[in-house]
Amino acid sequence: MKLKTTLTAFALSMAAAGAFAQVVGVSWSNFQEERWKTDEAAIKAQLAKVGASYISADAGGSPEKQLADIDSLISKGAKALIILAMDKDAILPAVNKASQRKIPVVAYDRLIEAPGVFYITFDNVEVGRMQARAIFEAKPKGNYVMIKGSPTDPNADFLRGGQQEIIDAAVKKGDIKIVGEEYTDGWKPEVAQKNMEQILTKTGGKVDAVVASNDGTAGGVVAALNAKGIKGIPVSGQDGDHAALNRVALGTQTVSVWKDARDLGRDAAAAAVTLAKGDKVAGAQTWNGGEKKVALQAQFLKPVPVTAKNLDQVVKAGWIKKEELCKGVDAAKGPAACK
Repeated sequence: MKLKTTLTAFALSMAAAGAFAQVVGVSWSNFQEERWKTDEAAIKAQLAKVGASYISADAGGSPEKQLADIDSLISKGAKALIILAMDKDAILPAVNKASQRKIPVVAYDRLIEAPGVFYITFDNVEVGRMQARAIFEAKPKGNYVMIKGSPTDPNADFLRGGQQEIIDAAVKKGDIKIVGEEYTDGWKPEVAQKNMEQILTKTGGKVDAVVASNDGTAGGVVAALNAKGIKGIPVSGQDGDHAALNRVALGTQTVSVWKDARDLGRDAAAAAVTLAKGDKVAGAQTWNGGEKKVALQAQFLKPVPVTAKNLDQVVKAGWIKKEELCKGVDAAKGPAACK
């Protein structure tokens, strides 16, 4: 009888373990960017916490490779997929294949408009507003340059829409003139730098502010400005990249809208495991704000604009160490966080 009870308990424990021991496959579009390493660590930690397994693949910026990567993740036993899409349209065959096999898909940070997809990101329109708001406060009049994200990423247009909300009245009034506006293929800093160099040449260097859509593109912009000896131009970004936060401390970047990737990674991993079990994600909302108006279950996290005034916030949160934040900063002239 005792043996039977023990075996029954063992069987129940194994069944419980099986219910939670999900394999979650993560497809990264371009893992080379600094911030995705933070996201990955958070995803791994959350999966380990609930006894789930992590497998991943890096598309290296190739939409074609990403399709093959997802095939591979499925063949390796992924019961849920977290996808950071390189191309919103090219990814659809892989999403459809996962759907046919009843493998839930979490669209990570970037929108994938397909029925059944769970979308998790920060409020990107609000991020755009925060970027433009900080630049507008620093330079309410003058020649503006808009350095947008990748044309294959819906976030680029969400951000641009939010930016325009803030500056639209000033543009119509004539206080702001947009003298350059370019997408940045693949969100690549070197592309942003080249675009900015061309705009500086076209305008004869007459640029007063740059609304750049992330920290990578902001880095390219700052490099282009430095090469021309142009200083004091307000520049925006987002992601809280360590190099960008250091630029904020140095005064070469005005704002980095911080999206705590630790929260995003944790919540995405939790959602993937929940969906793999056939359950609904608590707190999700129905959203259809994409280009195709596809109704999706979605979760939006809140971003925080980080400027010289509140740099101590990212240090206190353990996002970056003070020494790294304040590298090269003159303590006597720098922000309070570097005193």
